[in-house]
Amino acid sequence: MKDFDKILIANRGEIACRVIRTAKEMGYRTVAVFSEADRDALHTRLADQAVCIGPPPATQSYLDVDRILDACRKTGAGAVHPGYGFLSENTDFAGACEKEGITFIGPSAEAIRLMGSKRLSKIAMQEAGVPCIPGYEGEDQDDETLQREAERIGLPLMIKASAGGGGRGMRIVTDAGDISEQLRSARAESRNSFGSDELILERAVIRPRHVEIQVFGDHHGNVVHLGERDCSIQRRHQKVVEEAPSPAVDEALRARMGEAAVNAALACDYVGAGTVEFLLDPEGNFYFLEMNTRLQVEHPVTELITGQDLVEWQIRVARGEKLPLTQDEISLSGHAMEVRLYAESPSEGFMPQTGPVLAWHPADGPGQRVDHGLRVGYQVGSHYDPMLAKVIAAGRTREDARRRLIRAIEETTLLGVGDNRAFLAAILRDETFARGEATTAFLEESEAGTLGMEPEPVPEQAWVLAAALLAGGDSRRGRWQGWRNSGTAWQPLILECDDTRRTAWLAGDQGEVQVLLDDVTHRVALLETGADQVHAVLDDVAERFGLVREPETVWLDWHGRALVFHDQTQAPPDRADAAGTGPVRAPMDGAVMEVRCEPGQTVQKGDVLVLLEAMKIEHSLRAGIDGVVGSVQVAAGDQVKGKQVLLTVEDPQAAVQDSPAD
Repeated sequence: MKDFDKILIANRGEIACRVIRTAKEMGYRTVAVFSEADRDALHTRLADQAVCIGPPPATQSYLDVDRILDACRKTGAGAVHPGYGFLSENTDFAGACEKEGITFIGPSAEAIRLMGSKRLSKIAMQEAGVPCIPGYEGEDQDDETLQREAERIGLPLMIKASAGGGGRGMRIVTDAGDISEQLRSARAESRNSFGSDELILERAVIRPRHVEIQVFGDHHGNVVHLGERDCSIQRRHQKVVEEAPSPAVDEALRARMGEAAVNAALACDYVGAGTVEFLLDPEGNFYFLEMNTRLQVEHPVTELITGQDLVEWQIRVARGEKLPLTQDEISLSGHAMEVRLYAESPSEGFMPQTGPVLAWHPADGPGQRVDHGLRVGYQVGSHYDPMLAKVIAAGRTREDARRRLIRAIEETTLLGVGDNRAFLAAILRDETFARGEATTAFLEESEAGTLGMEPEPVPEQAWVLAAALLAGGDSRRGRWQGWRNSGTAWQPLILECDDTRRTAWLAGDQGEVQVLLDDVTHRVALLETGADQVHAVLDDVAERFGLVREPETVWLDWHGRALVFHDQTQAPPDRADAAGTGPVRAPMDGAVMEVRCEPGQTVQKGDVLVLLEAMKIEHSLRAGIDGVVGSVQVAAGDQVKGKQVLLTVEDPQAAVQDSPAD
């Protein structure tokens, strides 16, 4: 039996907070590690001790094995929980912990090495008799070999980073002419995300379900599974919605998939929490996809239908205890669903967002759970994955869970940084999803593919409430604060939201604000305004909304949608970009990976001019017009800010037209 009383969590954000909670409940002392960017993060405050391990870039902090081990020495931590991502599937880290006499709360380095490689794990699964998709998983990784094997396998083709996960380094190819460029792009993203550019190729399975089995092994040779999770709702191969159990799996199929997953774990003497992922086709055939040798992001849905704490299981197994339950003792009850709350803008191509957390109130109703690492005042930056939290709900039936989850999303308030809550709620309301019929093609090929992609109109009453708040109305004292009207005169207020400007006319009368918008008069009474909430009566209907008020700016949480209104009444006219030019701006804070043009070069609209890395994702920045590259203001390796002009493309014809006459 291994003995330790202090656990260091080698991770950040919501998973660090999640592990700290269970470790404390079990009586363990906890240690958090943090980069300089996370100095004020929630996980550093929840832990008993916290150690700074370096500057913001993950390679110099959260991915630095020596710094993590040094933190263990400084604090006397006898065990390390790696969470997921970062070092959780790093063979060298697991081995280094063993050499230091530190318990790694996870599988052996050998199991991580085998199953962490898509190429080697697929070979092992074929030998173990687990169904696999035909493809190429050879050692030869030169461009010519991969190109040749891709052509042999045929289209549609799936390219995958062998060491990857979470959709990083993954590409699907449907046009043979794109194979070379997609191989290059997948290599680059894989190298940047995982430190390895090894790839595997597979024939793409069209419109499957993504179903995974939670497995657990101990040091005594016992392996069990805890049912399946359906993770079919994906965007660019990254999971968006997860649920357990799968609506496509019956008892017989669950038994077959569970047996295959247990055999996969036994084949590598697996210890700890792991997930065996399968693709399930419409005929009920399933194929091994990969095995994740760690706790999964979506583990809460399994916890809610089994009644088990999987982090507690991990810690007990790492100590040398037997699994808490046998296979016959594990049962599934009810249904659970989870969505991933991201700092991203669906209407801007899901561009990651940065900014301060001005207000944060996670839902806490019956059957609801929010795992997060947020607090008011925290600055969401560009150095790490944009996932902020997980919103989870459970119920007796799938419909109960779905309905509760929609409510949880809309009752979770987040202001200050853009997020995807409205997109998530729209998915859950979609009829195909509600019927349990969604596959991995759901977002790409169905009408659901437009969910969140087009900006929704700002609700009329949101404009009305924002106008009243920006004008300074407060009926608690029965009068206007900040300005007063004379008699029944109306005063103008110019508001801006989502690049749209509207003029409202306001008048106050005995504690009630009258707002005239497009010839319609609305009545607003602000019953109570606090630091982060307003209780208002809009046209005789009382309701509460999340609120942050700043000088000339109001943030409103409108039924799970963050809206930002600016008072532009006294603002000077906009200064547009010069005519005939197409500035290429950074969509967010990030690092320039490559500049593919130079001054004087002729380019066409849509040409990729700059590659930018932000939040572990490669972004291609393209020319907005046909023209000639003017100034280039950045080079590879530069750190840039959001909205910063990187280069300009000039329209020669516009320049000629604008030149003065001779």
